[in-house]
Amino acid sequence: MQFVPKNIHYHEAIQEVLLNQNFMKHIGFELTKIEPGAIEGKLNFQGFLKQQSGFLHGGAIATMADLVCGFAAYSLVAEDEFVVTSDLKISYLNPGVGAVILAKGWVIKAGSRMFFCEGEILDASSGTPIAKASATMVLLPKPMTS
Repeated sequence: MQFVPKNIHYHEAIQEVLLNQNFMKHIGFELTKIEPGAIEGKLNFQGFLKQQSGFLHGGAIATMADLVCGFAAYSLVAEDEFVVTSDLKISYLNPGVGAVILAKGWVIKAGSRMFFCEGEILDASSGTPIAKASATMVLLPKPMTS
């Protein structure tokens, strides 16, 4: 589905938000594709992201899904707005393995106050699906800063 962003400078707006995204920097997640209503990113699987079984921690998987779905919605909002997650559902399909993990998120319906998004997490080398996501993002005005 083709979406038209309300902010023609959406790409720059996302890049500005990324400067302060410390959690993304901490886990090493980076966005690799930014389009209106569709975002992709990748994570190099590092040892500190492993759970006891050696697989990628479920929290890292959920975080990646939340990030790509959230930024997909954010790419469509006006300059004076932002989005927050109101609902996120993750279905874990296969253990998280692979040197590089991909995350894709896209808007399936953009409403006046809510964005309905889907996402998927994949092993980059094999294309094996690790998880599917469904998210609802709520539109809010940007807070006034003093």
